[in-house]
Amino acid sequence: MRRCRLTANQRGYSIMEVLIALAMTGVLTLAMFQLYITQHKNYMTQEDISTVQQNARASVDEISRHLRMAGAQLPAGMQAIEAYNTNPDTIVITYYNGGCDTYLSAAMPQPSAELKCATDVSCFTEGQWVYIYEPDSAAGEWFEITQVQEAARHLQHNTMPLSRKYGKDALVLSVTQLKFYVDTTADPQHPRLMVQPIGQSPQVFAENITDLQFLFRMKNGLVVDEPVIAENIREVRISVTGRSKDPDWEKVGADDDDDDDNGNSSAYRYRTYTTSVYLRNLGS
Repeated sequence: MRRCRLTANQRGYSIMEVLIALAMTGVLTLAMFQLYITQHKNYMTQEDISTVQQNARASVDEISRHLRMAGAQLPAGMQAIEAYNTNPDTIVITYYNGGCDTYLSAAMPQPSAELKCATDVSCFTEGQWVYIYEPDSAAGEWFEITQVQEAARHLQHNTMPLSRKYGKDALVLSVTQLKFYVDTTADPQHPRLMVQPIGQSPQVFAENITDLQFLFRMKNGLVVDEPVIAENIREVRISVTGRSKDPDWEKVGADDDDDDDNGNSSAYRYRTYTTSVYLRNLGS
């Protein structure tokens, strides 16, 4: 019988060689997995930071836009800005938005009477809050329109009688009033910037906004947290702080001593944007 000899190329692998190959494969696989985890984490971090920046910038821009209009063509006695140092701060901005107004063609016989108007009322809508103002007495108040009778030029306010009778030529104005504040109570883990139009429910403008601060430079040069007379405000400084939606998993459980002076947890990422708005409609 002929013997079969194996050449070097035909020999199998030893157990040691197989184990070494498996070990090298495991190390390579682990390295690739760790690289993927690192890249994915960096991607999520950048996406989170981008969202924080967008929310904070959008909040600053929105408040700035309305502040530039503050006080525009308001009737006497209406406050253009009401500020509250509530930390996070609260601000109420009021201005006439134009394009929709009328005046009474006849005096009201009683506070609950419908408003008989002298001009077209088709620009008004049901559910809209408007301001009625009597120039002679400088009296005025808000009310909600419940029905618009275009043909008759009448405005109804059935659900809320006015506080007084208004005379002929009293103005009915479409005025914008918005309240901006940070809601930290509805969901303490995810504070939100809220905007509330007059007579309506608050609406979420931006998620994960932790702080809102205002400083007011007055006509005499003083900088205050709460202005006493809105007409003396010349400049408003706005600071908005946005926070990441989720904490950094590597920092979860960090000592509370690492929190900043505002109570912001070090486990989150924060971005603060600040701008100044010069008020063109107040003072001179």
